[in-house]
Amino acid sequence: MSTNVVLFLATTLIWGSTWYAITFQLGAVDPAVSVAYRFLLAGFVLLAFLAVRRQPVMPRRDGWWLIGLAGLFNFALNYLLVYKATALLPSGLVAVAGSVLSLMNVVNARLFLGQPIRPSVLGGGIMGVTGVLLLFMPEMAGGVLTGGAAVGFGLMMLSNYSASLGNMAVSRMRRAEMPLIGSTAWAMLVGAGLMALVAALQGASFRVDATLPYLLSLVYLSLVGSIAAFLCYFTLLGRMGPGRAGYIAIMTPVLALVVSTLFEDYRWTPSGALGLGLAVAGNLLVMAPGGMAGLWRGLRPRPRAA
Repeated sequence: MSTNVVLFLATTLIWGSTWYAITFQLGAVDPAVSVAYRFLLAGFVLLAFLAVRRQPVMPRRDGWWLIGLAGLFNFALNYLLVYKATALLPSGLVAVAGSVLSLMNVVNARLFLGQPIRPSVLGGGIMGVTGVLLLFMPEMAGGVLTGGAAVGFGLMMLSNYSASLGNMAVSRMRRAEMPLIGSTAWAMLVGAGLMALVAALQGASFRVDATLPYLLSLVYLSLVGSIAAFLCYFTLLGRMGPGRAGYIAIMTPVLALVVSTLFEDYRWTPSGALGLGLAVAGNLLVMAPGGMAGLWRGLRPRPRAA
């Protein structure tokens, strides 16, 4: 199995569980404060890791503007909107709304990076989005897209576009061969600082909820959901490009559906089974640049150069 596939699966498995973990962050603590604590902890852990290994901690001077953009769009605005949307929508529907990121990445990669839109990538993305929407058709038919839920979907669309802009900045960072861990750490700290500023301007309390569910979810989201997942994902951005790497946003809701089945009593329907099949098929198309025939070439590890 190739390294790209391993990174893809690891990121999907982690992020597929974080939608449910976010629900334990809501309630007593303002969303901006929770996001600030999450990325403050993650950023400092990464910098400590670099210091222990005696690797450079400070980034290049000419890279700060990209770090700032990644911090703003990936670790501040994106997650603030996700947390707010999760307070209005079931976690499964939040994951469904987040799947639109894959198509936004494809379009923005064309606009900002000059990358062509391959028919297989675009077609696979549309197929995947359709499949994930089918997974939650019963909930949509039940009228949950009214009132506050409609606002939640609007917040998620803004979140998707913010994350996509952040992905473009990360792609530029990878092209410039900026150190992955250090750049990610500082982007997280920039995002945490911006969220702390927003919380202070709102007059929010910075008190930590001392309950076990909140603290455990904070540690999980910071160390696993942020550090491990983002390092895998940003590595994929450099190796595969934002179009195909962003397709994680399609497969993540599928795993979120499994979590919902286990812990939120999700009920499977024929449309749900069909949606799962379409999501998986779309994923295969996007992962293989040459379509289905190219999948097997992508899965095989490349021979080492002599």
